[in-house]
Amino acid sequence: MKKRSSRRVTLSISFLSVLLFAFGAEAKTKIVTTTPDFAAVAREIGGDRVEVSSLAKGIQDPHFIDAKPSFIRLLNQADLLIDGGADLEVGWLPPLLENSRNGKIQTGAPGRIVAATGVNLLQIPTRPVERSQGDVHPLGNPHYMLDPENGKVVGEQVAATLCRLDSRSCDQYRKNQTAFNQHLDQKMTKWMEKLAPYRGTKIITYHDSWPYFAERFGLIVVGHVEPKPGIPPSPGHLEALVDLITREKPKVILMEPYFSEQAPRFLAQKTGIPVLVLPPSVAPEAGINSYFDLFDQDIDRLADTLMKAEKKP
Repeated sequence: MKKRSSRRVTLSISFLSVLLFAFGAEAKTKIVTTTPDFAAVAREIGGDRVEVSSLAKGIQDPHFIDAKPSFIRLLNQADLLIDGGADLEVGWLPPLLENSRNGKIQTGAPGRIVAATGVNLLQIPTRPVERSQGDVHPLGNPHYMLDPENGKVVGEQVAATLCRLDSRSCDQYRKNQTAFNQHLDQKMTKWMEKLAPYRGTKIITYHDSWPYFAERFGLIVVGHVEPKPGIPPSPGHLEALVDLITREKPKVILMEPYFSEQAPRFLAQKTGIPVLVLPPSVAPEAGINSYFDLFDQDIDRLADTLMKAEKKP
């Protein structure tokens, strides 16, 4: 009799353990982000209380992402969606959201963060935008995560929203946010020191993705390989860029890994300007696992390229 009771107790404990494990797994807030940058910040703030998935990969152009059925499933099960806003994902996110049938993450719902909110966006057009201007964003340039200070702005939004969705863990989210900001401040000091010798250096970028980065670190963007956002360069535009490089003497062409190197290499061949391919986003598939890793790698490689360019006769 005693043996049977002992077995019941053991079974009850096992059953409770399973229940607790299941409850713990379900208790995690499911976060879906459009890009890995937002996912990286969400993991810093949410810690082990969240489960985070990014729809786009860091090696993909965030303007053009192929929608997959798996994206709809992720969105359907999400408690929180973080997107960039400023029309960054306007070409692919709306139909996915509509098909997700998840009211928790629709525009204005408690489980939705449009991260551009609160960011001081650059390049907001002062005149009506026309299609002939290329892929101009009427709400401002959406590549603001390339300024580390904007990571703090997004971190505040994530912490505040998680506190509303999961108030019992709010203290931990705020502690994580404080640690994230302190780590960013420490890193920022080093990043600023590393690029300080190159303040005022002129650069060219392929796409207009780097104005926030350039402003933060004191670089001057004098031209783009694309004549207009999203428009490939014509032979005439490339010849004009050769004249501009000869006249303004920028030290490097920055480009993202998902663009063709053909035009930048042509300019390098004609003028001797170096071409530097830099990831514009966190990309675990390329070994860039955190928001800090992104700037560590980009700033190290840029400083090295500019140092070599300065030494050239």
